Amino acid sequence: MAGEIYQGMHTSRPELVGTHGMVAPNHWLAAQAGMAMMEKGGNAFDAAAAAAFVFQVIYPHLCGPAGEVPILFSAKGGKVTALAGQGPAPATATVARYRDAGFDIMPGTGLMAATVPAAFDSWMMLLCDHGSLPLDVILEPAIGYARNGHGVVGGVVAAIDSMADIFATEWPTSGETYLVNGAVPKTGSLYKLPALADIYERILKEAGTEGGREQVISRARKIWREGFVAEAIDDFCRNASVLDTSGLRHNGLLTGEDIAQFSAHYEDPLTYDYCGTTVAKCGPWSQAPVMLQQLALLKGFDLSAMDPLGVDFVHTVVECAKLAFADREKFYGDPDFADVPMDVLLSDVYNDARRALVGNDASMEQRAGEIPGFGAGVALSGADNPDASAGAGEPGAALGSQKGDTVHIDAVDRFGNIVSATPSGAWLHSSPVVPGLGFPLGTRAQMFWLDETHPNGVAPGKRPRTTLSPSLALKDGKPWLSFGTPGGDFQDQWPLTMFLRHVHHGLNLQEAIDLPLFETLHFPNSFWPRTAYPGHLGLEGGFAPETVAELKRRGHQIETGPSWSIGRVTAAAIDGPWLKAAATSRFMQSYAVGR
Repeated sequence: MAGEIYQGMHTSRPELVGTHGMVAPNHWLAAQAGMAMMEKGGNAFDAAAAAAFVFQVIYPHLCGPAGEVPILFSAKGGKVTALAGQGPAPATATVARYRDAGFDIMPGTGLMAATVPAAFDSWMMLLCDHGSLPLDVILEPAIGYARNGHGVVGGVVAAIDSMADIFATEWPTSGETYLVNGAVPKTGSLYKLPALADIYERILKEAGTEGGREQVISRARKIWREGFVAEAIDDFCRNASVLDTSGLRHNGLLTGEDIAQFSAHYEDPLTYDYCGTTVAKCGPWSQAPVMLQQLALLKGFDLSAMDPLGVDFVHTVVECAKLAFADREKFYGDPDFADVPMDVLLSDVYNDARRALVGNDASMEQRAGEIPGFGAGVALSGADNPDASAGAGEPGAALGSQKGDTVHIDAVDRFGNIVSATPSGAWLHSSPVVPGLGFPLGTRAQMFWLDETHPNGVAPGKRPRTTLSPSLALKDGKPWLSFGTPGGDFQDQWPLTMFLRHVHHGLNLQEAIDLPLFETLHFPNSFWPRTAYPGHLGLEGGFAPETVAELKRRGHQIETGPSWSIGRVTAAAIDGPWLKAAATSRFMQSYAVGR
């Protein structure tokens, strides 16, 4: 019934259909940079990388060169692979070290929150192994926008404006980089980041042109890890004392040796079979398996019979999300350090028992499962704070008050390649710009707990449990759908809803993205200061008043927002002979392009 009602609904944009290539990122300049690679004969890997480097220029408040990027991909219809592009904690990052420095919670900003930069190394590895175009061609659009300028968007301006005083008093290198003649840039003005152009041009110059493209990329990778980039970061962390969320100033723990020893690597993804599809996600060093856990719970409900905008659909999906995210808090961590019982968490026996907890009323408790010998307790912070919108994004500002976000890229091509990538971190408001480099370090270590017994407790060389969560699904055993979104803890909520509506209700990709979305902040936020809002249910405008009233009657703590205010979802698919793509029109920046 619901499929008939919503089939052919009016959408903000068409679902794109073609045969050459599709790119779907969160900004039109990144989309065009990616498509330009395909028009030059490149593939989806070249396109995704070019888009990612452009994002570092046009969205410095959402991702930077020293950030991270988990990637899921399939090359020419082969097996799905995860690229673990998350840098670990420094070799001296122990619980005792942070407590001795005066922290009782991991810092949200500053040098003490830095993990090893992973984004550049990850993209170089992917390009070397699966790309087809020379590195200078990949970097050309990003260098061009950094050198010659681009129209700066309001989000960048707002982020810089919120940090202007800190730049002036505490982080002068950031002021030199992001301010224009000492002033905040104006929205829509021509905005340049010449220092970043200098860095990438220097890497290209030092990498040279001898040998094939693989040799050039390998040299660029080594320059980053062992050359002037690592040296500048090492010197800054040793000698700078930087204000962070503690209100105090601290040096960093990150060293050149930490950077030299890091390498992105490939892993087998976790998968779950659902409704004729197989969904692939990164491992529990990220929050990604929480989507698989939600699917394992939801498969026991007849979602196809539910109105995708109705009470039962929203209630069921949210209540299953609460259970899955409670398990995330208790069990997830870097599997190289913690034994995470994913086989149990995704098993029918476990989920049949957990599914019985979903009742007619909204739950208010954090109800993690019990698996003897695994997991740890989680202390909540700010659970009674009535401002349920605070802390919903990725924090910035020197005192951790400003929200940020991230970016996502989907790409498919005529060769059968499919890529889902979520670049993030090293936001302009997270840490001061490293002198001579033109970009700040990331602060992903804030996602650790200061608890040696917790699976996600900080430890040397350990990856923090990131929220970054690209998605890739197979149909009939063949790579089919790449999808994802920015949004911290929402990265396995908004895309899941889109996926469910696509699979169960027959909506095309654009229809499934455009339909009003919902979210919950019931569980502890992954970012500083780790607040939780039990029973919270955020509803985008577009839900019927009687639906809102009934959800409220069931006990959900409703937060209503305007229409087109939730989600940043994009998607791309290989569907038989066709390539398809779609992107949200929310906030008027994401675009899918292709032909």
